[in-house]
Amino acid sequence: MSKPFTGVKVVDFTRVLAGPYSSYQLALLGADVVKIESREGDDMRFGTRSNDWEKRGLAAPWVAVNGNKRSITLDLKQPKAIEVVKRLVETADVVVENFRPGVMDKLGIGYETLKKINPRLIYCAVSGFGQVGPESKTAAFDGMIQAMSGLMSITGFENNGPTRVGFAGADVMSGATAALGIASALYQRTHTGTGQLVDVAMIDAVMGYLAQQFTEHMMTGRVHGQAANLSVTRKPTGNLFKTKDGWIVLAVMTDPQFKRLMKVLGREEVLDDPRFVDWGTRIANNTALHEIVEGAMKTEDSATWIERFAKADVPAGRVHSIPETAQLDLFKHRTVLQTVETEHGPIKVVGSGFRLEHGGGSIDRPPATLGQHTDEVLKEAGYSDADIAEMRSALVV
Repeated sequence: MSKPFTGVKVVDFTRVLAGPYSSYQLALLGADVVKIESREGDDMRFGTRSNDWEKRGLAAPWVAVNGNKRSITLDLKQPKAIEVVKRLVETADVVVENFRPGVMDKLGIGYETLKKINPRLIYCAVSGFGQVGPESKTAAFDGMIQAMSGLMSITGFENNGPTRVGFAGADVMSGATAALGIASALYQRTHTGTGQLVDVAMIDAVMGYLAQQFTEHMMTGRVHGQAANLSVTRKPTGNLFKTKDGWIVLAVMTDPQFKRLMKVLGREEVLDDPRFVDWGTRIANNTALHEIVEGAMKTEDSATWIERFAKADVPAGRVHSIPETAQLDLFKHRTVLQTVETEHGPIKVVGSGFRLEHGGGSIDRPPATLGQHTDEVLKEAGYSDADIAEMRSALVV
């Protein structure tokens, strides 16, 4: 069974995380992604060289978003390398890059140049603030976009100040947005026959994920503050609670759920307490209600409560560490965690976040070492062994 993007050729200039995450999604789903790297390699390949994987140029953060790709090296400052890029673009479907706007133009391989070579080309540019506007030339990074997008202003606890989310959220959101943009443009091309520019601004992408907060502010004037661990509904029983040996998040959002929660906790008298008769009073008396719930939950361990809540249909989830989550039995029935064989032994990686009945995402080749496929890709583009040897001698590849 072929995958959704089987036959789609992607020339990938991206580095670090936002761009590579986008092309990784395409590679998982069958696209032939050729990653063009400098002769020194992507910034994330070697990490701090503190372990054997990093010394091999296969640092885990790099491997996490570069599986299924082929790697070639090119010194883009050399005219011969630009010639190679143009030849690759002749038969490509997609180019994706995350340089600062204007860099690709200076190199002579910007969108306007490449679309003349291949009018069907989808050219995706990922940047902090987009290809147009007063901030278009401003360099950006994940933390900067988390700050400027408003994401940090609604994350964490008030007494700790604005807080970054626990992963490179702006980069990943931007990468996912870019993958959707590319897929959309590829589908539109089936109707129009022509390619187009996909302009992804990281700040736009993050705002897209904050649609509720921005829309509510623009419609009603409400300003969302830091939510701590509360649900966006601000209902007190959509929160984090301590148990005897850990933490549980409750997602109790309806009156029937609230009644079942109090019964499981053995605190049914709360249902007759005027402080908690409806959600308005519960929110007004959030602190008191939290103390009652947590006071009960501290008497038993998390496993006991999770079992009781499941039987009573009370929505709850135990807080796991990354290692604990990776060991959950449920993943035996899913495809998101996959094992790939390498010459140094098997490794586990994260694949697509969804399953397809036909031709879903999978890891089909080990992560590439730096320049591993240079000769292979150049020969496919029509270069001879002598041509390649000459380029290698001139440090083009």
